Amino acid sequence: MRFVFSYRFFIFLIAGFVPLVFVSYFPRIGYLVLFYDLCLLAAAIYDYRISLANLDKISATRIFDQRFAIGVTNTVRIVLENRNETPVSIDIKDESPPEMRIDSTRQAAFVLAPFAQAEFIYHLTPPKRGEYQFGKIAARMLSHFGLVKIQTGLGGADFVKVFPDMVRARHMEIESLGINSFLAVKRRAERRGEGRDFESLRDYVRGDEMRHISWPATARRFKLTTRQYQIERDQTVIIGIDCGRLMTGRIDGESKFDSAVHAVLALVSACAKAGDNCGVLVFGRQIKKFIPPKPAVRCLEATLEALCNVEPEMIEPSYARALQFIASNVKRRSLVVLLTDLVDQDSSRDLIMSLSLIRPKHLPMVVTIGDKDLKALVSKEPSAINEVFRQSAAEEIIFKREAALRKIESSGGLALDVTTATLAPRMLESYLKVKERGML
Repeated sequence: MRFVFSYRFFIFLIAGFVPLVFVSYFPRIGYLVLFYDLCLLAAAIYDYRISLANLDKISATRIFDQRFAIGVTNTVRIVLENRNETPVSIDIKDESPPEMRIDSTRQAAFVLAPFAQAEFIYHLTPPKRGEYQFGKIAARMLSHFGLVKIQTGLGGADFVKVFPDMVRARHMEIESLGINSFLAVKRRAERRGEGRDFESLRDYVRGDEMRHISWPATARRFKLTTRQYQIERDQTVIIGIDCGRLMTGRIDGESKFDSAVHAVLALVSACAKAGDNCGVLVFGRQIKKFIPPKPAVRCLEATLEALCNVEPEMIEPSYARALQFIASNVKRRSLVVLLTDLVDQDSSRDLIMSLSLIRPKHLPMVVTIGDKDLKALVSKEPSAINEVFRQSAAEEIIFKREAALRKIESSGGLALDVTTATLAPRMLESYLKVKERGML
């Protein structure tokens, strides 16, 4: 704890130097000024010491949502309380996480009446996911005689987690499935005549398969009765997210990994509406996070928590380790959605060979997040020789990428080549097609 001199102290100090104008006429005035300054300094120290007791009766509490959303303005409230019998003048400045953007001033001045409270509000916007720390609230309280301001830190350190933006994920889901996204998923997931879950009984109609006739019901009703089926509502979807080197690439100011995170949340939300189970795996060279399959409603909360502070690393991912982990820990047949990026056939050889670890028990769907700049580059007519070379290189990358995806499809999996803008719509549409066609 320390203090700084106030404006009042400097006014008194300057006033003490005025008599020095007459020092040439009265030489002893210099000694009087020195004595005055020493007394003023002693008074300031005394003022500081007797005011410390007032500071002990001032408290500050920081109030904020325990979850911040990436890119969303969040409110922080600071509540000051004065438990002294005298008014207190105090200036505060909150020590917010330096990584966050400050959207309004985080400092304020108050004159607190005896046994009164005051509230101060400011706003922060986190630029990315992760865990951040607030420091103590810096405070300067004016002393009893107003000669010094006592500096201290009020409250304590607080931690806040910045989660992916769930509002953005739900918007992606609605844009992909329409405004009635719940009805769209429910209707398509409950389509009759396919799947293996019993739905109801009805009278036999010519053309019905004999294997669908319910003979016990026929015996009870004395007429042919057919069983109707619906697509299973408790199917399992495992979502694997690559956090390797290629997922660090940035498009429109956002990494491919962050784009994948929000698309995953949209898919988990759709799974919850369809009544499916869902699990999430985050992997690089090693397994980073794993959420075992559970009802997607509960998986959504766990996914937000798991993806809070995971960042892609500049290493090559191990597809073999990830898919072997899925094969060992997921016993029920599942749709395995793998979000990654592939550059060419050689770099994707590990993925293509590793798919055999989960086939034919599981149905893999590889979703590659491409660079839209490559496709935009080859779509326009070159105007200079250097653009011709760039287009040639881009076309070669695209050709090898498509060859790798065709090889994935030929091995019995599904493959999607998307941009960050089309990632969520195409992935959700493919998920619903898998359910419609009873591929699980």
